[in-house]
Amino acid sequence: MIELVFPDGSKRSFDSGVTGREIAAGISKSLEKKAVLVKLDGELLDVDRPLEAGGRFEILTRESPEALDTIRHDVSHIMAEAVQELFPGTQVTIGPSIEDGFYYDFARAEPFSLDDLEKIEQRMKEIVDRDEKIVREVWDRDEAIAHFKSIGEDYKAEIIGGIPAGEQVSVYRQGNWKDLCRGPHLPSTKAAGKAFKLTKLAGAYWRGDSRNPMLQRIYGTAWGTEADLEAYLHRIEEAEKRDHRKIGRVMDLFHMQEEAKGMIFWHPKGWTLYRTVESYMRRRLDADGYEEVKAPQIMDRELWEKSGHWQKFGQNMFTCETEEGEVLAVKPMNCPGHVQIFKHGQKSYRDLPLRMAEFGACHRYEPSGALHGIFRVRAFTQDDAHIFCREDQIEEESTKFVRLLESVYRDCGLELHAVKLALRPEQRFGTDEIWDVAEAKLERAAKNAGIATVEHLPGEGAFYGPKLEFHLRDAIGRTWQCGTLQLDYVLPERLDAEYVAEDGSKQRPVMLHRAICGSMERFIGVMIENYAGAFPLWLAPVQVVVATITSDADDYAHEVAAMLKAQGLRVETDLRNEKVGYKVREHSLAKVPVIAVVGRREAEEKRVALRRLGSDQQQVVDLADAAKALALEATPPDLAS
Repeated sequence: MIELVFPDGSKRSFDSGVTGREIAAGISKSLEKKAVLVKLDGELLDVDRPLEAGGRFEILTRESPEALDTIRHDVSHIMAEAVQELFPGTQVTIGPSIEDGFYYDFARAEPFSLDDLEKIEQRMKEIVDRDEKIVREVWDRDEAIAHFKSIGEDYKAEIIGGIPAGEQVSVYRQGNWKDLCRGPHLPSTKAAGKAFKLTKLAGAYWRGDSRNPMLQRIYGTAWGTEADLEAYLHRIEEAEKRDHRKIGRVMDLFHMQEEAKGMIFWHPKGWTLYRTVESYMRRRLDADGYEEVKAPQIMDRELWEKSGHWQKFGQNMFTCETEEGEVLAVKPMNCPGHVQIFKHGQKSYRDLPLRMAEFGACHRYEPSGALHGIFRVRAFTQDDAHIFCREDQIEEESTKFVRLLESVYRDCGLELHAVKLALRPEQRFGTDEIWDVAEAKLERAAKNAGIATVEHLPGEGAFYGPKLEFHLRDAIGRTWQCGTLQLDYVLPERLDAEYVAEDGSKQRPVMLHRAICGSMERFIGVMIENYAGAFPLWLAPVQVVVATITSDADDYAHEVAAMLKAQGLRVETDLRNEKVGYKVREHSLAKVPVIAVVGRREAEEKRVALRRLGSDQQQVVDLADAAKALALEATPPDLAS
């Protein structure tokens, strides 16, 4: 007998080997029909899989949020079956579910086309209509290798060959099609539904190694309902419109080129945006008691070895060797330099907490294929800071940081969506006892800061300590991880940082590594996409363009621009011999928030006609009133009264 504990806390005993479907049938016929998976002690299992052990038990329906990954995995198998039916001789390799969808890699001599995707999609719907039963089978490893080789599935045979000899493997069969898979899967293809769409084609090396054959990858998305699918496709369409690379070109903010892969060439308008964000962040840090420092860009390998970064990140560092035999590394992060500043001169318990900030330029080698606009680069700047504090100050400093972070995100038009706690990775420094303390303290600090729910991310912490990840949400519902707060007992020990305690003893400080924007470049990219380039006035690189109707208003246009600039506004003039409608359209495409149109009449009356981005209306106001009102509107949030 086995004992199962249901979500309501009730306990029931069943014969060993009972299936989830049988348990559901014993509760109600309607639940039996709806049941698609079960969860036993947190593990998802097929609804028809015999249960050999007891534990916490739950029956999942197709509507359960936890079923979505399995739906996507099932749809990837349905796609593979459709591909092999339509294109005989194609080999399948791997096909996992991923965020928002799935993919499958195929080995085929002839390339797929976008037209093929439509055919595959149609066949997938036919397979769903067939309602093919999905059945788990357990095979002997060697028999599985021989079988897949016999049907020309060499890649599958190679995958199975990596499984230790003597182990059994699970194979899932749907209709006449089968695939090696751990599972779980839904009971039949019909349960997967038709809320899916194939989205794109790409190339992918077998096992991610460029020395191996190139495969063809088909991506798709799948959802629980048609409504969810339509909402997702709308988000994707909107995201394409907001692509920061496209908007960056239209607004003339930046460019990137092959001669400096992963490096950004900021143009005047883009650099104005960058400096606006940086100045805002600097004021917020000054007001919150941070002291700004500047550490060297290049430091000796010996320091990176002491800190542990060389062992962990050495392959991602840019290095050089001098004629004197020194091995130097361009810094990939700022923390070791800040510890050196902390160590310079004796520190007392009275000096703590010491909040040390730097807009630190970092360089990391990222593979070319991983680079993506200004989101993933090789050269970036962090709004980095390290708080050196006593243990009894951890929670207070954490709360203070969380409040600052939330305030910054609000000012930037972003919403804090979720906080996640990344726990100890497999490769780490420090004892398990230290990690136990650090993880517990950081989680308690998060709760004391008012964060009710913190999701755990096992294995994703930094090598020196656990970290809180702050995920924000943008205007179209996407989430981005930018801010972090990391609790570190390890680096102060490895780099020999200490302070004099109240009793005169030497003690190690605790380090809180913290960032709000994270990478300044990535954060600006997120804001470009959040606002679709239509920034609020305080952020806009060009806040006002003064455009003339006729050339006899040129002198007045200069007068208007001068008055607006005197109020601290960023202003350009457009005196070209073009129709004003053309000028308005052009500057609207460039996302200029305010266009001040002037002609002979406005010059005579000392007035301006203001046109707002996105509106066909204009407001004619006195120049002095306009200058005052726009200056007030353009005041950064932290300076507004």
